Amino acid sequence: MPHTGPRAVLSAAPPWTYFIGSAVFHYLGPAFAVLLFTALAPLGVAALRIWSAALVFALWRRPWRTLARMDAASRRTIIAWGAVLAAMNVCFYLAIARVPLGTVAAIEFLPVIVLAALGARTVRNLVALVAAVGGVYVLTGIRLEGEPLGLAFAFANAVLFAAYIVLAHRTARRLPGVDGIDGLAAAMLVACVLVAPVGVWQAAPAVFEPITLAAGIGVGICSSVIPYVCDQLAMARMARSTYALLVALLPATATVIGIAVLRQLPSLAELAGVALVVLSVAVHRESATKVPQKGAPECST
Repeated sequence: MPHTGPRAVLSAAPPWTYFIGSAVFHYLGPAFAVLLFTALAPLGVAALRIWSAALVFALWRRPWRTLARMDAASRRTIIAWGAVLAAMNVCFYLAIARVPLGTVAAIEFLPVIVLAALGARTVRNLVALVAAVGGVYVLTGIRLEGEPLGLAFAFANAVLFAAYIVLAHRTARRLPGVDGIDGLAAAMLVACVLVAPVGVWQAAPAVFEPITLAAGIGVGICSSVIPYVCDQLAMARMARSTYALLVALLPATATVIGIAVLRQLPSLAELAGVALVVLSVAVHRESATKVPQKGAPECST
């Protein structure tokens, strides 16, 4: 008798479906966070996002137990991942408070090109990478504008996002005895502690405004729980280079969400860039390689 229930559905779903879910929520939450900037400073929104996500993971996964049973090497990876999560979220919100969301999304893809290029072993995948780079270049070239400080935060966020992919993928595929989602919960607990010094005072006003507090918690669930869990489910069965190429969807997703939520209308050139990104994802094919077990050498495309 075939297995049924939520676990069976999650196992049967193609890995790219999890990435689509991650891509949508990756910018849907921040798009609403921009609307919170009238009530909280960007650092306050970033901190509230991390703390609310950490609370959800604490109730769901008990991450301190995961940290306690890890070996020293695994613990170092989780701590590094938590530090990246904290710094990445801070830089991201400081960036989108100053420049359009689509610009931040396009810049975010640039360092990830290297990760995707490392896995472009076939002509077909090289064509897909070129199409992705072309599409993101169009988006970036059209929208690379805003305050210099905001752009600096956007580029810092991009570098940290590449580090996030490396550490998250390592946790999903290679940490011995650690489930990817449990590792994520532990990393979020670390991020919760690290973001406190820079965010506690700017998030404090939300304590006295229930609507703002509820909105901040919603942003945390939409931005740091749902997409990061989807990332782990996708990365567990997807080569890192394939995931990096799919990140090209993020600028396109951000553009669409910018239209729907923030009324940031794109030009025809930007729409052409989105089309190139979608084409790249349609062309790419991942090599048929066995998913490595925890602790085994990682396969690549």
